Amino acid sequence: MTPARPQRRPLAHETRVTLLTLAAGAPAVIAALVLIWGAPHPGRVRVTLTAVVVLSWIGFAAAARERVVRPLQTLSNLLAALREGDYSIRARGADTGSPLGLAYHEVNALADSLRRQRLDATEALGLLRRVMEEIEVAVFAFDEAGRLRLVNPRGAALLGLPAERALGADAASLGLAATLDGETPRMIELALPGHAGRWEVRRGSYRWEGRPHELVVLADLTRSLREEERLAWQRLIRVLSHEINNSLAPIQSIASSLQERLARRTPEAAREMAEGLSVIESRSQSLGRFLQAYARLAKLPRPRLGTVDVAAWARRAASLETRVAVDVRGGPDATLHADGDQMEALLTNLVRNAADAALETQGGARIAWETEDGWLVLRVEDDGPGVDDPGNLFVPFFTTKPGGTGIGLTLCRQIAEAHGGAVALANRTNGRGCLATVRLPLRGPRA
Repeated sequence: MTPARPQRRPLAHETRVTLLTLAAGAPAVIAALVLIWGAPHPGRVRVTLTAVVVLSWIGFAAAARERVVRPLQTLSNLLAALREGDYSIRARGADTGSPLGLAYHEVNALADSLRRQRLDATEALGLLRRVMEEIEVAVFAFDEAGRLRLVNPRGAALLGLPAERALGADAASLGLAATLDGETPRMIELALPGHAGRWEVRRGSYRWEGRPHELVVLADLTRSLREEERLAWQRLIRVLSHEINNSLAPIQSIASSLQERLARRTPEAAREMAEGLSVIESRSQSLGRFLQAYARLAKLPRPRLGTVDVAAWARRAASLETRVAVDVRGGPDATLHADGDQMEALLTNLVRNAADAALETQGGARIAWETEDGWLVLRVEDDGPGVDDPGNLFVPFFTTKPGGTGIGLTLCRQIAEAHGGAVALANRTNGRGCLATVRLPLRGPRA
């Protein structure tokens, strides 16, 4: 086999410049030498002139080489300094009037830009670290192998470990494996060395050094939930105490009076006893209705999803109201994925409220709907007097109607929210009366 020939290395740039400079001056040097040696000069003169010509030729070639190579070395040194992160070096002679000066000017401008960017990044990183140290939530970052790569002081306190020891450990050994799976945001129970309770988990992805990472944020909900639970119990006890006291006070007073009347055994006493017993019966029934209404509000079952034809649903709700005219103005053909019984209760309540309001002004009520982007928007409006304080309409047991329980609208809202929708009630802007708007997803509530 023929041995492979070694590849020739290309000539260096400065060597090429030198050779080109020598080649450019070679014709003139040759011509000068021909004239020198062809003329009738003494030998010493010829040698001297030859030396002057050749040395001048080589000297000018070396000077040209230096003028080309030195700026390139300066530029390479500047770029190397920028690559190493030293932005303090500047090139002299940055004159935009010449190509070399323009190159120096652009390198100096690049150094200024990189210095500002590094300063901004340093300040932003300092702010981020300060925020992570001060916030009350725990922040963790895991790499693609599930190993901890970043943790803030709050997170280290929850793990019961110094940050230096926690870094590099896998999520399972830290008790955080559940945070890397499942939907987000969500609430989970975690028993960590630093604290056990209920947490809201938020998770997002980011890339660091070209590799995917997961950022996990844990917010402690225990204190907030306990405070909300305490406030809910306070509201519940206040409402129940009010209603029960309103019923027990007259019952106790009347019972005491009846005991006094019982000793007389006169016709007048018998009549007073009958009236008192009637009041006791009425208040007992009222208290029973209140407790039944509260139980109904507190025990709303989960929706049993099925198909609901919107047009038929609206016509049934309108047909149940016989006191005023309810006009079903309709809308596009649509089918709702929802609990039929709960939808009947929702729309019947809204139509009944509209009819109650319309009776005061001898007006009517209307039902219409439309679909938009996978949602059903149904509206029930009336010609009633409107409401003075719409903000209290969805407060449980708040009512403006005599004998009302105050749970109708609250029940409607619970039903709509259980189906992933919402209910709103406000005064009409184009006339007298109220407008109730129901917004429900056509495909049913999300999981």
